[in-house]
Amino acid sequence: MNKIINTDKAPKAIGPYSQAVLAGNTLYISGQVPINPETGAVVEGGIKEQTEQVMKNIEAILTEAGYTFADVVKSTCLLSTMDNFAAMNEVYGKYYSVNPPARAAYAVQKLPLGVMVEIETIAVK
Repeated sequence: MNKIINTDKAPKAIGPYSQAVLAGNTLYISGQVPINPETGAVVEGGIKEQTEQVMKNIEAILTEAGYTFADVVKSTCLLSTMDNFAAMNEVYGKYYSVNPPARAAYAVQKLPLGVMVEIETIAVK
């Protein structure tokens, strides 16, 4: 049976989806955008600040489910432009300095709320 994972330390879903779903020993985290869960607003600043908030949101969900970044096996990074790839990668890399997960990164036409980055994550224990 699947278990829905929710925490108030990450932004509430802005649509008909869960923050994360635990299916067996696999945790599927929905794409996280740079919303500060305390204010409900998109963080100010550029791609580095937005990526940092996204990673904090992912960490909060991982923690709520009893997982860590070491359990992450796959990430998908969606960017508003590939011009932000290097800066996003710099922040992202701080969270996966050892044995980073598999990953894909794409530029998309538009992201929710006009943000610069969204990252979805899969973790396995």
